[in-house]
Amino acid sequence: MTVGKMLHIVAGAFILASLALAHYVSPKFLWFTAFVGFNLLQSGFTNWCLMANILKKMGLPEQADQQS
Repeated sequence: MTVGKMLHIVAGAFILASLALAHYVSPKFLWFTAFVGFNLLQSGFTNWCLMANILKKMGLPEQADQQS
């Protein structure tokens, strides 16, 4: 599992969880969805993502090992 793959999994899980919370608990949880979307947008422009840094510090490799 690489940083990029796990980053997609975490972002998707956060978005789905916040949508479920907005539906069942309070519409104010849509602000969390917007926060995740904004972070994805800014990371596309700046090439920096806090979650990616956290995942790297947890020991996930940036790229899959190329076995030939």
